[in-house]
Amino acid sequence: KKKKKKPGNLQRGCETMIPRFDFQALKTGEGASLELLKTAIEVHGFLIVHNTPISADLISKVVETYRCFFRLTEDKKSLVSMEKTGANRGWGPPQREQVDPNANPDYKEVFDNGYEIQQDHPNASLSVYAPNQWPHNPPYFKSVILEYYNSAMAVAMEILRVIANVMQLDSDYFEDKFDTPMALMRGNYYPKRPDWAGPKDFGIGAHTDYGCVTLLATDGVGGLEAQTPRGDWIPVKAELGEFVINFGEMLQSWTDGQVRATPHRVRGSDQERISIPLFFNPNYNTNVAPLKSGKVLLAGHHLTKRFSETYLHL
Repeated sequence: KKKKKKPGNLQRGCETMIPRFDFQALKTGEGASLELLKTAIEVHGFLIVHNTPISADLISKVVETYRCFFRLTEDKKSLVSMEKTGANRGWGPPQREQVDPNANPDYKEVFDNGYEIQQDHPNASLSVYAPNQWPHNPPYFKSVILEYYNSAMAVAMEILRVIANVMQLDSDYFEDKFDTPMALMRGNYYPKRPDWAGPKDFGIGAHTDYGCVTLLATDGVGGLEAQTPRGDWIPVKAELGEFVINFGEMLQSWTDGQVRATPHRVRGSDQERISIPLFFNPNYNTNVAPLKSGKVLLAGHHLTKRFSETYLHL
């Protein structure tokens, strides 16, 4: 007897395996969309969304703002080097991160900003809430990046509300756990793959994200690859104005494996590429141990441990 295929079963080499969703349909809870989303978060660990409140024009403006910064000379970029802060705030030069211990340090450049809390807050001294560093050039950098950052956090929160619905939790389950989020946004600059690059050199090596939900915008240039449960590497490409969403180790643990944290990487190509991930993570003191396990695992402890294993400046 021939076995029926499960919904969303992965096909070897198939680019279309990454499900694509209308954001508004997810928000309104359309049955077919939610059923497909369940498969997407349990099996694929990746999805693409379109029709969000964030316009392609804003994303394009953010991409070009990062591009202007990354084109500055190294001495100008180093004025806001994150190596001065001991935190993920500011510019990170190439080969300062190693997400895959079996590969060489990543050859991309980055610029990070994050969520700032009041200085009298009990967690104000923690590195995950460190003050941001902002370059003077381009002069509009801070305003453009913050406009997008706040919009992206709102979209990520909506995604979590939908996930709560799919998992049959209260729709507001995640609300109070993200009121001071450890939300890190990053501009990634991937140069053309260098001539010297060998089999162990990547824009970013194979890894799973450490946190909860990642909302990724790009300039439309491909390069991201995700690993299927079979071990195949397949391309994940979203057009300018669309978002790639994937899930991290923290959410996989928190949901007791109902959500899949999928390995992914960027090898690089003959084109430059800019991507903008928002790593949307809960408050530092949130318990992200598996639901109903009775155990305690603080989100902040998990995240700072994983950061210290990856970032050479921490």
